Amino acid sequence: MRIDAAADAYLRHLAQVRRLSPATVRAYRSDLDGLRLACGDVELADVDLETLRDWLWQAVQRGDSRATIARRTAAVRGFFAWAAETEAIDTDPSLRLVSPKRGKTLPKVATAQTLDEVLAVMARAAADGDPVALRDHAVLELLYGAAVRVSELCGLDVDDLDRDRRTVRVLGKGSKERVVPFGLPALHAVESYVVRGRPVLASRADGSGGSAASALFLGARGGRLGPRAVYDLVSRRLGPELGAQVGPHALRHSAATHLLDGGADLRAVQEILGHASLGTTQIYTHVSSERLAASYRLAHPRA
Repeated sequence: MRIDAAADAYLRHLAQVRRLSPATVRAYRSDLDGLRLACGDVELADVDLETLRDWLWQAVQRGDSRATIARRTAAVRGFFAWAAETEAIDTDPSLRLVSPKRGKTLPKVATAQTLDEVLAVMARAAADGDPVALRDHAVLELLYGAAVRVSELCGLDVDDLDRDRRTVRVLGKGSKERVVPFGLPALHAVESYVVRGRPVLASRADGSGGSAASALFLGARGGRLGPRAVYDLVSRRLGPELGAQVGPHALRHSAATHLLDGGADLRAVQEILGHASLGTTQIYTHVSSERLAASYRLAHPRA
């Protein structure tokens, strides 16, 4: 089997069998496209360990980050493991392929005071009734209040909200559904948007219907709000406060850290975030520990 055909079959497997998200499949496609470009139009069985090592070395020479190289290595190892399992090749050449260890970095976290100030500014802007301002305020309140991923937020429909119980039903990674609570500030922001802002945005739609007809968050032209617009919104509103380029995940990181700071149980936070592994959630305990240590150094007379 040629490497192009094998890669296409693997990507179909990821989308249809493993049911990975479209964004994840696109990331795998990008990594495998780099490998295909480096190897040329060859038989998959002709790709050996030295070829793979040369490919990684080229990435190092280009100055690609360790995290990027590690991700590409993982993608290629998954690809060849699948090929060996399906008997497209006899042996897996990637078994001894080693990627550089990722540097340990903690998530970017905003303080509760910073978020209070940002959201207060958003609330004042929304008070005038501008539909986009109402939507943007609701988006940030729900991202932080429910600690959802940007893909989960953009996929929400109006019926996914239970305003009486203050919960939202989200579809997470691997098409796993969970119900997440959120607080009164998010409820008030979302209700104001649904009543005063969403009907105006919906009236701008072209009438084609589809998923936008039921979508909770709409774009300026009436279609379903996309992740890129949410990234731009968070970067514009939160970036200047944190002094860094940030995306929607910064609000998720902040919510998780603030929950733990407030005494929430680690397993409860795991459920809220939708993490399959408790180990993934535990990174936030390190964030909280660092914040605790910083407070100690500032406040304790013997620090």
